[in-house]
Amino acid sequence: MTREEKEIIVKDLSEKLANTNYFYITDASTMSVAGINAFRRMAFDRGIEYKVYKNTLIKKALDTLEADTSALDDVLKGASGILFSKESGNAPAKLIQDFRKKGNTLPLLKGAFIDSGIFIGEEQLKTLSEIKSKDELIGEIIGLLQSPAKNVVSALQSSGGKLAGILKTLSEKE
Repeated sequence: MTREEKEIIVKDLSEKLANTNYFYITDASTMSVAGINAFRRMAFDRGIEYKVYKNTLIKKALDTLEADTSALDDVLKGASGILFSKESGNAPAKLIQDFRKKGNTLPLLKGAFIDSGIFIGEEQLKTLSEIKSKDELIGEIIGLLQSPAKNVVSALQSSGGKLAGILKTLSEKE
């Protein structure tokens, strides 16, 4: 690969990283070609892009970001692939977990960048899969806000019915 080709790859990768709030760096070095193809197909079906890059190119691209990504430098050893997700920070983690449920032990999570938060190591996979997406959080907040209003309305409706019944009974007695 020539120097110019590397510069083009770094530029493209830098743009992709800058425009993506969520990316995961994985190790799939010992995966078979069939395994990698199955993983890529599964990622594609979920709207996640998976691409393998040289570590030096990844490091150069990370250095162009405004966020401090120096913690990810230590994980850039061996073969590295990057999962890019535009929709949700937990989608790549769920993808890796679901792929492993099919009997695969790889890819391993090296690190993740979620809205400028950095997660290092395989042990973070469970935590990352439980992170709620923006849409899930908005749905929960709306549900919480609607719950008290529904309780007030139902209390008023049931109390109103009782009050009307009492008034009707009193008016009939007179």
